[in-house]
Amino acid sequence: MITLIVVAVVAVLLVLAAISLYNGLVRKRGAVDNAWAQVDVQLKRRHDLIPNLVETVKGYASHERQALEAVVAARSQAVGAQTPREQAAAENALSGALKSLFALAEAYPDLKASQNFSELQEELSDTENRIAYSRQYYNDAVLTYNNAIQTVPANIVAGMTGFAAREYFQAPGDERGSVQVRF
Repeated sequence: MITLIVVAVVAVLLVLAAISLYNGLVRKRGAVDNAWAQVDVQLKRRHDLIPNLVETVKGYASHERQALEAVVAARSQAVGAQTPREQAAAENALSGALKSLFALAEAYPDLKASQNFSELQEELSDTENRIAYSRQYYNDAVLTYNNAIQTVPANIVAGMTGFAAREYFQAPGDERGSVQVRF
């Protein structure tokens, strides 16, 4: 009889531990989903600012059509990206297109002096900082989640209930190398 009670208590404790581990994994997965949503919010903000910026530049540098079209095309690609890898590649292409757009401002003193352009540039800079923070927060949440589903004993519960590792938001391979500076 005592053996049966001990076995029942151990079984109940194991079930409670499994439930606790499962709930912890659900919370961590929710944190990853929330972090991705925050990245998405900041990227949407960036995508909403870009048409205003393009229109402002158009008024001053209408013959610089190629640079403007590159920004619009890169924005469209970024809006359509789905996975963190696709999003990272598209956003990096968009950042490059925006850099060329800002380089135009140097060639057009009236544009550079425009209050509207300056405000948009400042707001975009602020948004870029928010995006960087959101990406870092997302990657931290992914690290916590991935570690949780790969460590014992949570990996047993994760494997039985279908928890899968998440992808980090990373720069494409060619952008990870050292920067070459030549004078």
